[in-house]
Amino acid sequence: MSSAADPLAPLAGLPGVSDSVDSVRKAVDRVYGHRVMRRRSGEIASEAALRGARGSAALSGADWALEEVRRRTDFGSESQARAVGAALRLTAEAGQLLSIWRQSPMRVLARLHLVASGSTAAAPDASAPPAVEGDTVGRPRLAGEPVDEPLIDLPLPSAEEVAGRLDGLSRLIIAGGSSPALITASVVHGELLALRPFGTYNGLVARAAERIVLINSGLDPKAICPAEVGHAEQGAQAYVAAFEGYVSGTAEGMAAWIAHCGRAIELGSRESMAVCEALQRGAA
Repeated sequence: MSSAADPLAPLAGLPGVSDSVDSVRKAVDRVYGHRVMRRRSGEIASEAALRGARGSAALSGADWALEEVRRRTDFGSESQARAVGAALRLTAEAGQLLSIWRQSPMRVLARLHLVASGSTAAAPDASAPPAVEGDTVGRPRLAGEPVDEPLIDLPLPSAEEVAGRLDGLSRLIIAGGSSPALITASVVHGELLALRPFGTYNGLVARAAERIVLINSGLDPKAICPAEVGHAEQGAQAYVAAFEGYVSGTAEGMAAWIAHCGRAIELGSRESMAVCEALQRGAA
């Protein structure tokens, strides 16, 4: 596919991006090549989901120890618990939406926000009339509606700009392209975080969408290399700094964001390698 047909293709030529793509591929392949994967991939995927949810929640202000996430059953008592519960639900839901993603990404995003919010309603139909005033769950925000997003404190795009850019992102996903999964996942993640289209849980939804791209692309089909782990491990300050590079739109900023996301996948892969080794030793 030519650069003209794939709008993301030029990003592959930015300084360092090709190296990041290669490094990510090697890191993921190492995990998939581990001997434990042949017979215990389900356990590794379950552990990766738990650790990924913990990492995503940490970036949304709920930096809990892994064992606390593992043992906790009540996620509705206060804001941090709700964030952790939302992250766990999103990680579980992401794998159920793969077949819909390439046909209707907006429906998937609506569903992700419903799940994060704890709603059991079906995702809204994109062709349906606008939701009634005050019904903010599962739909992009309207003009004047507030956004509560921990960590990200950049100016909000207008509701009109959000609608236009979401439409563009949706078209991009549906069209597909030849760009490496790392680039597509980085752009989806960055764009959703920049737009903050929902009133709440935008960071969690953006990271869940990144997960969906990485699985659906075939880079990480078993969801065993959780990028969320790596985003959290690099720290909130580095995450925000790299994201500001994305928002800047400069070549340097975009390259830095893609490299940051690539490093996150590598760190998530390293985490799962450690799980594989522990399982092999009988220590986990």
